[in-house]
Parts: sequence; structure tokens; C-alpha cells
Amino acid sequence: MTYESILTATDGAVGIITLNRPEALNALNSRITAELSQAAAAFDADPAIGAIVVTGSERAFAAGADIKEIKDKTFAEVYEEQLITATWEGLSRVRKPTIAAVSGHAIGGGCEVALMCDIIVASETARFALPETTIGIIPGAGGTQRLTRIVGKAVAMDMILTGRALSAQEALAMGLVSRVVPAGTHVAEAVAIAARISASSGPVVRLAKEAVNQAYETHLQEGLYVERRLLYATFALEDRREGMNAFAEKRKPIFRGL
Repeated sequence: MTYESILTATDGAVGIITLNRPEALNALNSRITAELSQAAAAFDADPAIGAIVVTGSERAFAAGADIKEIKDKTFAEVYEEQLITATWEGLSRVRKPTIAAVSGHAIGGGCEVALMCDIIVASETARFALPETTIGIIPGAGGTQRLTRIVGKAVAMDMILTGRALSAQEALAMGLVSRVVPAGTHVAEAVAIAARISASSGPVVRLAKEAVNQAYETHLQEGLYVERRLLYATFALEDRREGMNAFAEKRKPIFRGL
């Protein structure tokens, strides 16, 4: 597909989506979020792709929602248009692993897009914030829910009620990001992680992602039940047989996604 506000590329089995509104620091309007969802869904459906990287520019991953687009809307309009949910949530529904490669500003909606991803790799220049209350609204693309589950109530309240920004190192200490890397290397690091993931069995990786997500969505006993059922499901896969046989035979497995 041809996109106006994003760029797409592949690197081996890795799909790469780059937010591309440099004139607006990648502010997220309905077009860019719709295209992000469409590109993520296309990579998710592509059997040649094993994992997806989402990134922006060195200066900004994404500097929040495009306020100019929504500032004059009424309650009835945003309710009928399903503002946010109509175009933003596509990334969160992707079954393949997603990695956010963040440099510079990840503010408001930009922070929420990063939170939708499974792994966040942050440049040492990255800053994360949810300052919506300072302009009279609240986070609405999962920020109040995903952030709280990751960093806990106290830090989430601090960030959301005051607009406090976290540095990359603070975000790492609080479990918000997976890795902090030198400036300019975040995309390469994310692609390397995605390539490593893509080398494993696709069905097994998707089952593992589903199991981990259950930890945030259920209580412990139900999560353990789901985990066991997904583990048992791997025994129906040829990739499981190949992986175990290769381990026993001290060779590298050849996964076929079956």
C-alpha cells in the first residue's frame, strides 16, 4: 500500500513502520493512526514477517495527539466517531511481537503507542510523559490502564496527574522500557531483537505472547490455567518436535512455522 504519513520497510523477516510527520513531530492524527494500524495488520498477515518494529525520528517518536484536529469536537462527535478506538487500537491487536524503538519525545498519544508494543527499546534521549490533564483531558488510548499495570499506581498517578516526564533511565528502572541504548542505535537494536524473535517458531512466539498478556488481564490461577493450555498446544506443532529434536541432537533447529 501507499501511505502518506508513515514509511514501511522490511529487513529480512522484520517489518519496520516509521511514523513520518516531521513537520509536526509525528503528532498523531486520524490519518497517521489509521495508516499505522493498516501497516501493522499487513505485516501481521504476511507469513514472511516474524516481528514488527515501530519507530519515529531521532527527535520524536511521537509528540502526542494532533490537538488541532480534535480541539473543536463535541462529546457527541467524539462518541459517534469513536475517537481513539476507531483508528488507534489496531497496533494492540497484532498477534506477532511488536517492538517500539523510541528516541526523543514519546508524549501523550506517542507514549500510549509505545505502551501498546510488547517491547520498548529506548534511546538514551527518550522521554516518556502523559500530560493530557494539563490541557483539560485525560489519556484515552490506554494510558491510564497500560501504564498503571506496568509501573504501578503511585508512579502512574504522578505522571498522569502532574504531567511528569520520565527519562530513559527512569523508565528503565520502573520497568516501562526493556533496554536503553546509545543515541542513534535504538532502531538497529530493535531490529536485531526482532530478527532474533523471528528466528524462532512463529506459532510458538505468538502463543508465548498470548500467555504473557494473560498476566495483565486475569488473576493468577486463571493465568496459570491459560498458560498450561497454551503450553499443551505447542505439542501439536511440528516446530515443537523439531526444536526438541534439534536440542537433543545438538544442532540448530529449522523451524517451518507448522
